[in-house]
Amino acid sequence: MSVSKKIVGIFTAAFLIGSLQGCVVAVGAAGAMAAKVANDRRTVGTQLDDQNASGAVSLKWSKSEALKQQANLQVDVYNRVALLTGQAPTQALIDEALTRAKEVRHIVKFHNQIRLGQPIGAGTQANDIWLASKVRTQLIADERIPALQVKVVVQDSEVFLMGQLTNQEATAAVDVARNVSGVARVVRAFEIL
Repeated sequence: MSVSKKIVGIFTAAFLIGSLQGCVVAVGAAGAMAAKVANDRRTVGTQLDDQNASGAVSLKWSKSEALKQQANLQVDVYNRVALLTGQAPTQALIDEALTRAKEVRHIVKFHNQIRLGQPIGAGTQANDIWLASKVRTQLIADERIPALQVKVVVQDSEVFLMGQLTNQEATAAVDVARNVSGVARVVRAFEIL
């Protein structure tokens, strides 16, 4: 067998192995998503409606040049309740963000937590991602809390907690999040069962 055929064979084998590893990752991710969907206290239909509503709000915001250029906004919808977070430099932009969000029919309640101020930078956003992972890890480690039922959102070191929990579970989740190093404040946006 020539050297070039061996090289082609090695590259082909590496490609096939790489492709199979991608399949394993995709199957693993699909399995994890299926477990989350199956263990969620919301119906599958509500989960899909919530996801679609989040996208609809983002689309409404994207149609405003002022919001796109001057604000940093995030929407999270859980069981028809929207949590609006981020920063905007004027109250008028905050009001516009809320007005546009209210145009989405699926949402029945709003927690407007958009802060008045300049949008946070990439460094702060990276820290928020790290802080959210620390909070999630602590929630998972605490057996009093059904961690799959808690949605964690972090903006500028403020932790927002959403989900459907009992009062006891919600109190425990807030206590855990409050004691994570780097958390400036914890805001409850739970639906109490």
